[in-house]
Amino acid sequence: MATSAFYKEQALASLKGKWDKGVIAALIYLCVAMVPMVGLQLIKPGLEGLWYIVVVPLAWGYIVYHLGIVRNADLSFERLFDGFKDFGRIFCTMLLVGVYTILWSLLLFIPGIIKAYSYGMTHFILKDEPELKNNAAIEKSMQMMEGRKMRLFLLDLSFIGWALLCLLTLGLGFLLLYPYWMTARVHFYEDLKKEYTGMGAEAVITE
Repeated sequence: MATSAFYKEQALASLKGKWDKGVIAALIYLCVAMVPMVGLQLIKPGLEGLWYIVVVPLAWGYIVYHLGIVRNADLSFERLFDGFKDFGRIFCTMLLVGVYTILWSLLLFIPGIIKAYSYGMTHFILKDEPELKNNAAIEKSMQMMEGRKMRLFLLDLSFIGWALLCLLTLGLGFLLLYPYWMTARVHFYEDLKKEYTGMGAEAVITE
C-alpha cells in the first residue's frame, strides 16, 4: 500500500472543484446530527441517547458521501440521508460496531483502538456490498484490515497538526478538515480493496 502522503495528495486532487460540496456536507451533518443532540442534553440530560437513532444512519451517509467525491458520483446532498433507505441493515451493523468497540475498550484502552481500526472499513463495505450486514460486514472489514491497521492509524495521525490548527479557528476549520480526512480515508479504502481483491482474501488474512 501507499504512504499517508500519497493518500492525502489523492484526497486533495479528488476535492479539487468539490470543496464546496465537502464543506456543505460537513455543515449539514453537524447541524442535523450534533446540534439537536447538544440541545437535548441541555433540555433533559439522558434523552439525547434517543437521537442516536437518527445520528447512526446519518453518520454512515456522511462518511460514504466521500466515496462519491472520489468516484465522481452523484454528490447531491440527499445522498447524506441514504442510510435511512436501508435503515435496519445500516443501523444494526453500525450499532454492533459500536458495541464491540466499547466491549474491547472495557478490557484495556489499546485493544479498543485496535478493534476500532479493524472495523474501520465497515461503512464502505456496507455501501459497496449491499448483500452484507451485521457480523458479515464487520468480519469482512477485519479481514481487509489484517496487517493494515497501523497504516490507517498513521494516516489518521498525520492529520493531528491540522486538527490543532483548526482549534485556533474556534472549530470552523474542521469544516475543511473533515472532507480532507474522510476523502483520504476513502482513497485508503479504494487502494486496500484493490489489493485485497488482487491478492485474494487468503493472502491478505495470512500476511
